[in-house]
Amino acid sequence: MRKKRKIFSTLYLTVVLIVLYLPILMVVLYSFNRGRSPSSWQGFSTMWYERLFQNALMGSALKNSLILAALSSGLAGIVGTMGALAMAHSHFRGFGALETIATLPMMIPELVLGMAYLALFTAVGIPLGMGAMVLTHTTFCIPYVFINVKARLMGMDPSLAEAARDLGANPLRVFLDITLPLIMPAIVSGMMLAAAMSLDDVIISFFVTNAEANTLPLKVYTGLRSGGTPEINALSTLMLAGIFLIVALSQLFAARRHTDIPPV
Repeated sequence: MRKKRKIFSTLYLTVVLIVLYLPILMVVLYSFNRGRSPSSWQGFSTMWYERLFQNALMGSALKNSLILAALSSGLAGIVGTMGALAMAHSHFRGFGALETIATLPMMIPELVLGMAYLALFTAVGIPLGMGAMVLTHTTFCIPYVFINVKARLMGMDPSLAEAARDLGANPLRVFLDITLPLIMPAIVSGMMLAAAMSLDDVIISFFVTNAEANTLPLKVYTGLRSGGTPEINALSTLMLAGIFLIVALSQLFAARRHTDIPPV
């Protein structure tokens, strides 16, 4: 019975992995296809990567995406960290509701967020473009930093800060010398996840962008709508590699959470 259960579990896991990652593998594979056909292999070639690097519009979209990810993740790092510090050891009526509100952008569908911000920016006269995208991306990136930092703070030994205060350190000194170094891995981890989410967003950016502020995901989307070329496969492969790298680094920093903090 145990042997049959093990076989079934292995088979189930294999099927799930195939369903999840076979489409991604096909995108990567056909980015090296010599021909333009997305269904027939015509030989190995890196010509589409060469054309991609020579495409000035793609370079501009990449620059916009990197700027957007850097600004939104940086602002989310500041706001999310401040929110986590304020709520880590707070207990008051409505605390649970406030915490839920702080993480709500992660649960609201992107379509709803995009339409809501489009209506808001139109109503108050904020021009669409890079500035609007930074605001919207920062909003849905804040929870990733907030959750990481708050979990880190809840796992810290409060006696460390108390000992520093007993030795005469003021609150700012305690924060800079004790708290900040201990929560820094969580801040970096949350910011990396936020940057990955920003680099991957299409729907929200579509609602609040303009013709001058094109990003890589939007470029991929519009390219596919117009028929697409294997350049899109090459671009998608590079984006996948970048996102996998960011997520791997964020997990590496998050793993330090379990090794750096002494048990309470």
